[in-house]
Amino acid sequence: MPARVLMSTYVKMLAASLLAMCVGAEVVHRYYRPDLTIPEIPPKKHKPQVSQQEELK
Repeated sequence: MPARVLMSTYVKMLAASLLAMCVGAEVVHRYYRPDLTIPEIPPKKHKPQVSQQEELK
């Protein structure tokens, strides 16, 4: 195994680090909870499109 560590020790450290990473991510996501509400956006006023031929007249 890497760094001449027993397989059982390697698996324990891998599991502990994975668990710590997941718990840390969960804590951060609960603390910085996103605002998922969608604001009401008023409709844009429609401007009639003028073709290039009408602009030349």
